Amino acid sequence: MPAQRQVIRDHSAESNLFARRALVSLGIVFSLMMVIIANLYVLQVEKYEDYQTRSNGNRIKVLPVAPNRGLIYDRNGVILAENRPVFSLEITPEEVDDLDSTVAKLVNLLNITEAEKKAFYRDMKRQRRFKPLALRKQLSQEDVALFSAQQHRFEGVSVEARLSRFYPFRDTLTHMLGYVARINKRDLEKLTNEGRAPNYAATHDIGKQGVERYHEETLHGQVGYQQVEVNNQGRIIRVLSFEPPIPGKDIVLNIDIELQRSAQLALNGRTGSVVITDPRDGGVLALYSSPSYDPNLFVHGISTKEYNKLLQSSASPLLNRATQGKYPPASTIKPHLALLGLEEGVIDRDTEIRDYGTYRLKNVEHVWRDWKKGGHGKVDVTRSVEVSCDTFYYDLAYRLGIDRISDSMNLFGFGEHTGIDLHEESRANMPTRGWKRARFNEPWYIGDTISVGIGQSYWNTTPLQLAQSLNFLVNRGQRHVPRLIKGYMQDGMVDAFPIEMKNPIPVVDEANWDLVLDSLYGTVNRNHGTAHTAYRGAEYISAGKTGTAQLFSVAQDEEYDEENVADHLKDNAMYIGYAPYENPELTIAVTVENAGGGGSNAAPVARKVMDYYFSRPKPNELVSIQSVTDYVEQTSAGALK
Repeated sequence: MPAQRQVIRDHSAESNLFARRALVSLGIVFSLMMVIIANLYVLQVEKYEDYQTRSNGNRIKVLPVAPNRGLIYDRNGVILAENRPVFSLEITPEEVDDLDSTVAKLVNLLNITEAEKKAFYRDMKRQRRFKPLALRKQLSQEDVALFSAQQHRFEGVSVEARLSRFYPFRDTLTHMLGYVARINKRDLEKLTNEGRAPNYAATHDIGKQGVERYHEETLHGQVGYQQVEVNNQGRIIRVLSFEPPIPGKDIVLNIDIELQRSAQLALNGRTGSVVITDPRDGGVLALYSSPSYDPNLFVHGISTKEYNKLLQSSASPLLNRATQGKYPPASTIKPHLALLGLEEGVIDRDTEIRDYGTYRLKNVEHVWRDWKKGGHGKVDVTRSVEVSCDTFYYDLAYRLGIDRISDSMNLFGFGEHTGIDLHEESRANMPTRGWKRARFNEPWYIGDTISVGIGQSYWNTTPLQLAQSLNFLVNRGQRHVPRLIKGYMQDGMVDAFPIEMKNPIPVVDEANWDLVLDSLYGTVNRNHGTAHTAYRGAEYISAGKTGTAQLFSVAQDEEYDEENVADHLKDNAMYIGYAPYENPELTIAVTVENAGGGGSNAAPVARKVMDYYFSRPKPNELVSIQSVTDYVEQTSAGALK
């Protein structure tokens, strides 16, 4: 019995122990259940929106969609910059059974280069296999046709199209139009700092030069977005919503492509520039710099070899000579100085000098020579411009002084930005006493002033500044800002911008302006005028001024011998002119580097362009033509001989 009771007690103790343990376990399980329920409540109720957002973030992606870039037209509706489809050969690796074999067959079929092949395999390591990858980024039409005929043999390989910038007139418009190229690190940093980076999320290219760069924000447009659902591998399952991008605005330029092409033909490969403007509103009709280059080279990435060739060329084709080239203005500024002398009362219409070919100052040994040995004899204001008498302007500059000259020439735009809608513009230099002191730590000498009188010394200018200064003369002090852009293209019509003006140049006496403009008329139309030969027989009446810029000084006891001067030191030929004389429609500034005299080398270039302008049908009379370049070359055969 005692043993039996002991067994019963032991069993009871074990039962109690089991019950206690069961209760404890149940309590732990219950506690854990409560923790789980509490966590579920937090996840499902309190933090539902937060985790729902995170879930959607993993499931839903927002992808940017690039806008189409705006087109660029000339003033007559000819497309100067367009978007053309570019075809690429793309492979989706996961859809290809034997990738290496497929690539090898494509290499043989389309002559894929080793560099393209290596780039494909290199890029494939960084990209998921279900995403397409380009084996060749630019296919020719022949490549597309050849692959299309064999496409059934290549599972997972396709030809894809995208829009890319194209410049149909190539080197004719480069320095004015500029180009687009790949966004680089510097571009991205600038976009980020300006807060514009999100708008370029899907864009690969950006304007780098010229109009493309200056009007980038207008041409680019606004990025769009599409909301897509993806799986855990990032593959797109479906599109949930789509916000289309807003294309860039189409812009219309004042440029006349026919005039631009005629300027290129007239220069005929010589180094220099031609700037043509409309004095009535400041519109830039042509802006050509030679030598030039094909901007299409930069659109898809220029090779290092090609870029170095442009960069290291002694002809500096990357330089926009029309807005960045700095040249002594030479005799082209004599009309401006004559007007200043008249307005200041330093000279009048009856002022005369006797020119013997030299100019001397009392107690000064240096002798300043006239370009014509023996001089021009008796010269008044009008004749001084027509025959380009240096001696007259040596004396006038001496009497005016550098302070009055620099202040007045600043009003004519020298030494200042013109305000043209291009970033690539130089201010050039209109010298002053302070400038020389700051630049050379030297005082201003009277000899410096005398040389300024014939557009030499430290004075330099851009061809665009020269054209602008002539506009100010023609308009009797009214100052238009030169403009490349005319307006936006809206539903086939041009939404033109208002004309931009600067404060006018004060006019003391209208008769003084009449006298100076008459001297420009005489330069072209009177027998002794320096441009008379170049314009003999013209069927329109024009006016202008020649200039010959000497590039180095000749010792007092030496004569300038053009035949024995190195080519790069020969005189620059300059010419400014306008037509018709009574109601000007265009002004022109021509610079031909190292060509010699302005009357014999620059004025004929201007004559050829003007002949073409006044002999062609008016733009609204033109029929539709396949190629503007062909049209210009055919119809200008006589004018540009």
